[in-house]
Amino acid sequence: MKIFSTSKLLPAIGATTLALGLSLALVSPTPSVAEKTVNVGGAAMFPSKNIVENAVNSKDHTTLVAAVKAAGLVDTLVSPGPFTVFAPVNKAFDRLPAGTVPTLLKPENKGQLAGVLTYHVVPGRLSAADLGKMVDAKGGKAMLKTANGQSLTVKRSGQTKLSVSDGKGNTATVTIANVFQSNGVIHVIDGVLLPN
Repeated sequence: MKIFSTSKLLPAIGATTLALGLSLALVSPTPSVAEKTVNVGGAAMFPSKNIVENAVNSKDHTTLVAAVKAAGLVDTLVSPGPFTVFAPVNKAFDRLPAGTVPTLLKPENKGQLAGVLTYHVVPGRLSAADLGKMVDAKGGKAMLKTANGQSLTVKRSGQTKLSVSDGKGNTATVTIANVFQSNGVIHVIDGVLLPN
């Protein structure tokens, strides 16, 4: 019977462990190559997920998510798009006149609700830099055609932020820009925009 020396066995085990560790490191994502996420409403928004998959995790967008479901727009917002979504936070919906949100969420008002929500959606993937270039090229404000057919106006708000206005003069500021999704981009806004 041949007895192995531990001095010969330990280097072999160490080399095997090192090789296994290196192969796992090549397969597993490291923090330096992991997805770059943006935190919205206490949750990480993953660029590999679609708009709905991310939005349902934001505690600041529960009203918007409920409205998207009630309006039957989930299938649209999980499609390839791409879409640029100006996403109002819950507090923005809370500032609407009393009873507005419950009324819009009623089944008989599904069409009106869909009109309000699609007014916050612009076809294409427009980053904050894209929007800023459009604003600058158009002399300080750019008109965007929304998915409901009406227009929004984008302007600069101070040196670094953008604001979006509806046809009635309501203005919302982009508070978190460039939340990239697999099918577009979300810009979080602090107000609800209303179509004419």
